[in-house]
Amino acid sequence: MSLYYEDVTTGSRHVTPEHEITTADIAAFCRLTRDFHPLHTDDAYARAQGFPGIIAHGLYGLALMEGLKTELRLYEESSIASLGWNEVRFVRPILAGDVVRVEMEFTAKRQSGSRPAGIITEAVRLLRGEEDLLISAEHISLIRLAP
Repeated sequence: MSLYYEDVTTGSRHVTPEHEITTADIAAFCRLTRDFHPLHTDDAYARAQGFPGIIAHGLYGLALMEGLKTELRLYEESSIASLGWNEVRFVRPILAGDVVRVEMEFTAKRQSGSRPAGIITEAVRLLRGEEDLLISAEHISLIRLAP
């Protein structure tokens, strides 16, 4: 399935499959980004800071949100570019063992003034369990008009 600009309905929602966060995921993100802060690598240090153990990087959670959305294959043929993320809030820490999912809602759309494409806005939330909000953000994308 691929949504084109004309297919996007403001107010429609999508939910991704769940994903379990592992210590290996967190360690891989450390290696990839070269961010080895002890909150992400040292269980005793993280506990001394008031966390139940090591926590994932907030940016890992944000990147995972995009990856989980991609698994929905909403823009398989229609995506042109991400135009950015706004209002990103890291609400709660992400822990190894957390099972998370993304809920997204289309909140706005408009045609691009500079090219034959549309700009869509999504409210995106990373959730643990039923309603435990971990990250909230707004994502703006440029997508193709229907062929």
